[in-house]
Amino acid sequence: MKWKPPPNWTAVKTIDAHTAGEPLRVVIKGIPEIPGSTILEKRRYAQDHLDHLRKAIIWEPRGHSDMYACILTEPTTQDGNVGVLFLHNEGFSTMCGHGIIGLTKVALDTGLIHVSKDKPIIAIDTPAGRVVARASIHKKEVKEVTFQNVPSFVLALDQSVEVPDLGTVHYDLAFGGAFYAFCQASAWDLELTPEESAKIIELGKRIKKAVEKNHPPLHPYERDLSFLYGTIFIGPPQDTQNHSRNVCVFADGELDRSPTGTGVSARAALHYAKKEIALHESFRVESILGTCFKGKAIQTLSYGPYEAVIPEVSGSAHIVGRSEWLIDPEDPLAHGFFLR
Repeated sequence: MKWKPPPNWTAVKTIDAHTAGEPLRVVIKGIPEIPGSTILEKRRYAQDHLDHLRKAIIWEPRGHSDMYACILTEPTTQDGNVGVLFLHNEGFSTMCGHGIIGLTKVALDTGLIHVSKDKPIIAIDTPAGRVVARASIHKKEVKEVTFQNVPSFVLALDQSVEVPDLGTVHYDLAFGGAFYAFCQASAWDLELTPEESAKIIELGKRIKKAVEKNHPPLHPYERDLSFLYGTIFIGPPQDTQNHSRNVCVFADGELDRSPTGTGVSARAALHYAKKEIALHESFRVESILGTCFKGKAIQTLSYGPYEAVIPEVSGSAHIVGRSEWLIDPEDPLAHGFFLR
């Protein structure tokens, strides 16, 4: 086809993948340079100056209410390979486990990032800090990715909050690159299955709102990380060989199709704090689709006033397409719309 878009249109090129069912749209071209000496500074700039592009990439008609994406930047550390910003329906995330797995798959399989094939390790600068991803490669393709996350810790155990029309809700609050309120699905006889997704989303949003209002989390070092990212419901696995099932509702009612990498990281901190696992003891967590991540705590450390762990999470991703998305400046819906 010889047709080319007019020169005043914006063209954004992406490679799309999914990690355990959760979408990841990797933006590889079309975003202006994002200034900042740290990834948090770049995130602030993007929030202030590039939110229209986030909406165009994530929202309809190019995306949907549960779309997820990332933008690659130059690293902000001397030994980093790449920097990354994560995008969802509400804004810019601080860390994303499924995004790290998907990004590593896309970057190595397509040659976006070149590292030694004998030692396929990527040092990734995220808004929450340094994350190191290691790829398992077979026949020149990434089959599994394992990443060591930022220090993860329990902020509060056995908390309760009053939620209108629900009554008293009990939860634990932990950080795995973002803060989550963890609840037991059994409290509402929730089956963590696709058929219950609408109910899960509604409960998750209401609990998140109540916790944010009454017990907003505070990160020990970064104000920009001091917010509740989502609600995670924990239930029994459908496959008895697995540890449990994890379903996360985050941002503006997004339902994670994967087991949530940062959620599994926070759960490693929770299980270790409760003496339910030992260091290097692996646990396997299902998603709402039955796909799995493996998690474990591999190191302990002090992190501000908290006893923290370094979590390690493993999972796999698959590339599903590549696209060039066009933004016509005369289109009244050029920068998207959001319907739930």
